Amino acid sequence: MMDHDMWIRSDAAAFPGNDGDAGDWGAPLPFGHLAHRGVPSSLVFVGPQHAVPDVEQGDGIRIAAVVPAPRAAEHLRQMGAIDIVWIAATDAIESATLADLFAVAVERKSRLICETTLAALDRIAGVVPETLRTEYLIDADGTDRRMALAAARRAPRMMVHDNARGDAMERIDQLQEEVARISRLLGDLAGRRGLEGTPTGFAPQGGDYADYPGQVRAPIRDYAAIPRSFVPEQRILDRQRAKAVRQMLRQRRMREQFFPADLFADPAWDMLLDLYAARLERQPVSVSSLCIAAAVPATTALRWIKTMTDAGLFIREADPHDGRRIFIALAEGACDALARYFEALEE
Repeated sequence: MMDHDMWIRSDAAAFPGNDGDAGDWGAPLPFGHLAHRGVPSSLVFVGPQHAVPDVEQGDGIRIAAVVPAPRAAEHLRQMGAIDIVWIAATDAIESATLADLFAVAVERKSRLICETTLAALDRIAGVVPETLRTEYLIDADGTDRRMALAAARRAPRMMVHDNARGDAMERIDQLQEEVARISRLLGDLAGRRGLEGTPTGFAPQGGDYADYPGQVRAPIRDYAAIPRSFVPEQRILDRQRAKAVRQMLRQRRMREQFFPADLFADPAWDMLLDLYAARLERQPVSVSSLCIAAAVPATTALRWIKTMTDAGLFIREADPHDGRRIFIALAEGACDALARYFEALEE
């Protein structure tokens, strides 16, 4: 029998790919098998036993094993189907061990939950494979952990009567609805060929003027252009726009001095503004920096970043100078929509 502190497994008989003998894995965990209709998602926790998350009946999660980080990858390869891999204190695990764990999670098509610190977030996010669906937890409370589990668990294989939805699921639904609303708004702005109030006789920029015979054209001049000093450079315009965006962000933060911070919490918009200003300033934005700009707990900000990325509003960019880091940037459609938005404000 292996050391009880090293390997702990629960409900071995119900775990796919197992012969049902739990004797070699120690006593079952106190969570036991959940009374859940349908097949619960199996979770392997990588970390100390005292840090195992609380799993309540009805969560649809079954703790399959608790393993230490040094042997976790080897153990995961020997197990059957694994739905969720939860790694505690990710920042304290050696890089080689962490990379091996991520590789196994990709091989087994598992979903990942990472607990780390804000200081180590950029390093961890830079090595997590893009194909690995990941939920991040930073200084998370019980609600954040329940939400991470709800987002990571697989869809139930059987129909379940949901008499009362939990707070975690309600918050996830609200988040998705808000992102969908923002996505539709930005899509509408990006899809317009011109702003409201533009005369219909004007052709769009870059259009074919042959299709607009009724337009008034200036006569052809035999001189090249006005002096360069009279033409505002794009960099100057970008700096002026970036300054206005930063001023808007400062005004939004100023409200927190007079009203509760969560009263006006709008992390999606704050992150859009921050990324837009950074693009105008030609500055990269790290994951941790964007979390700070969101003005909400880091775990909530990370969930928003993931949702906005999935919605096609944010993109991940590799750091050309350090392959272990990634940056977050605006997608072209989102950037174009924001540019049109600020053009409309300036009229």
